[in-house]
Amino acid sequence: MSDSPKSDVLLRCGVVGAGVFGGYHAQQYAKLPGARLAAVFDVHLDRAQALAGPLGGEAFDDLGRFLEAVDAVSVTSPATTHAEVAMAALKAGKATYVEKPLATDLEHAEALVARARQAQLPLAVGHQERMVFKAMGLFDITEKPIRLEAIRRGTHSPRNLAVSCVLDLMIHDIDLALALSGSEPANVEARAQVLHGPFADQVEAEAMFDDGLVARFEASRIAEARERRMWIAFPSGEVEIDFLARTFRNTTRFPLNADFADTAIGRDPLGAALGAFIAAARGETDHLPAEAEEGARALDLALAVEQAALE
Repeated sequence: MSDSPKSDVLLRCGVVGAGVFGGYHAQQYAKLPGARLAAVFDVHLDRAQALAGPLGGEAFDDLGRFLEAVDAVSVTSPATTHAEVAMAALKAGKATYVEKPLATDLEHAEALVARARQAQLPLAVGHQERMVFKAMGLFDITEKPIRLEAIRRGTHSPRNLAVSCVLDLMIHDIDLALALSGSEPANVEARAQVLHGPFADQVEAEAMFDDGLVARFEASRIAEARERRMWIAFPSGEVEIDFLARTFRNTTRFPLNADFADTAIGRDPLGAALGAFIAAARGETDHLPAEAEEGARALDLALAVEQAALE
């Protein structure tokens, strides 16, 4: 940032959306070094007040006034509002962190990427599972995966029904597959089930990548129990991860960190991600755990899955 805060000045951080995830972000900004929670915006002022007040922040129901009170913004409002709010933040000159998905269509996602690049502002996307992979050491494996299977199931909830389970759940695993492979998907097949409409509640998909990786994804928000698992085959062995139990089995030749859950990143992936975002917003680093371009790539494949499920 051209006008980065001085090293001894706390970054004024703001949260858009006073829901569950907004609460997580607000609590992080209230305790992370180099930052303070300055403001919370919500269309329901009472909700903004309930979240901001105990943490020392100011509540707003006017987005323009909220943006004047902050240096950096977390967008945790419903997914259908991400693009509009993030663009307003970028146009106001604010470093911006958007919970996934970056947008709900590729046109708006690409517009956000272009705006952030033009304004030279940090634009991060909330793919926190990357932090778990980093703590495990999976990104240090020098072999490319040859097969990946991911299951992400949740029970029915009224939350996030404005988008499909692909954009709500599967996009996490799509992003991880893209990050591990580094290549582009060449073919996508999918099938969907809709119970609570109008968007898919359960989807099974398979993507073939240019480098030969075959990735199978399953996401559901109508399951009987929560499940978060991934199996990755490499030429020298395989890694099987249970995200809920925070354990994995490794038969590759690479030494992964079995105690990853006890590391600073493993204990608090969101805190680690937002800590990196704060550092970027303060001009102390150019690195973000998930760049806007990467969020757009994940969205592109997620939308291809949705499209394939309709065919």
